[in-house]
Parts: sequence; C-alpha cells; structure tokens
Amino acid sequence: MATNRPTIDVTVREEFGSRVSRRLRKSGQVPGVVYGAPDGSCIRFAADARELRRVLVGAGALIDLKVGGEARPVIVKDTQQHPVRGELLHVDFLQVRLDEKIQTTVSLQAEGGEDAPGVKEGGVLELPTHQLNIEALPTEIPEAITVDVSGLAMAETMHLAAVTPPSGVTFLDDLEETIIATIVIPSEEPAEPEVEEEAERVGEEAAADAGAEGATGDEAEAAGEAAAEGEASGE
Repeated sequence: MATNRPTIDVTVREEFGSRVSRRLRKSGQVPGVVYGAPDGSCIRFAADARELRRVLVGAGALIDLKVGGEARPVIVKDTQQHPVRGELLHVDFLQVRLDEKIQTTVSLQAEGGEDAPGVKEGGVLELPTHQLNIEALPTEIPEAITVDVSGLAMAETMHLAAVTPPSGVTFLDDLEETIIATIVIPSEEPAEPEVEEEAERVGEEAAADAGAEGATGDEAEAAGEAAAEGEASGE
C-alpha cells in the first residue's frame, strides 16, 4: 500500500566492528541498527549518507526503511554525530506497529516571543523545556509541538497544563510541574562608583602626597640655612 511517508533503501551489513564502520563512512555510507523486529532480533544496515540525511531532515517522525525489499515503519531511536564536523556517524531505528501506541519524545518549539507584552517591557523569555514525553500511534506522532507564548506578561509562567496536545497525542510529563516558558525580570547590575568621586579621591591622595613632600623639603632647607649661619659665625 502506498504511503506519503519518506522511504530510504538500506543494505544489510554482514560484517561488524569499528574498522568496518570506518570503512563505510569513508565510502559515503552510515552504519545503523534497526531494533524492535517481531522476533526480537536486530538488523544491522548501511545507508547512503546523503539520502539518510535528506530523509531525516525532511521527514516527520515515521519513516519507511526498506530492508531487502521489505518496507519497515520505523522511528529514530538515537543518532551519533561527529563532535566537530557534525556529520552523522551512526543511527538507530526502532521498528513499530502502526496500530499500537508508543511512547517517545518530541521537540518543543515556542513562537511569538517577540510579541509577548513581558518581553516588550524589557523582560527576558526563558524556555526551560526543550522536549516533551508523549504517547501516540506512530502515524500521529508530530514532528514537533509548537506553543504560542505571545500572551505572556512580565513575571508570568506557562505550564504544560496550558498547552492543548495535538489530536491523538497524550502528554506524559507532569502537567502542573513542567514549565514551558516564563518571562523573568532582568536583574539589576551593581552600580559602579561615580567617575567624579573616583577622581576626587585620587586628587586628595595626590595632594596629601605633595604636602608631605613639601614639608620635608622645607625642613631640609631650614636645616641647611642654620648650618650655613653656624659656619659664618665660626669664620
């Protein structure tokens, strides 16, 4: 039966190990594993890196993975990326049944933050939650859940209880405890000393030093004059 889900063909791997994986990556392929087969086994495969990246970027939650000509509905279980280059190093899929609900995570995105009254008044929008735990049929898992935060006022907080889940989706996180967004009052930075006060203090210190030096000079001059007078009397 034809579907609108993205499809990618993969090749079953017969060899395993780090050396094999490195060789695959050099040839433009990405190693991966499919878990959740009906018999409990897992399938190791290799996929074209460009095609896999295209499918993962443009797809929703559900993908048809063609293994040996058989299409298996899967969702992404985990991915590994290079820490510097960001290229995909490994991918794990989970095979699912379309008629059974599963638990998974989806990304949480906020919109309308610039229009929120609290932000316009100088508040800072904070989004502490980036993913939500949900339960749904594989065909009803959204790519992301978008929340409108344009109505938040200064010091106001939005909890998950205020978000309506998409059709067929059940939130598994605590509705009252999970914070979706909040607008906080920016903290005031400690005031720096006034430039005038600093300059005045420096001026007073300089004047005191100059006075001390002046007193020492006067005393030396007086002692010199007394000595000169003594010498004149002796002569």
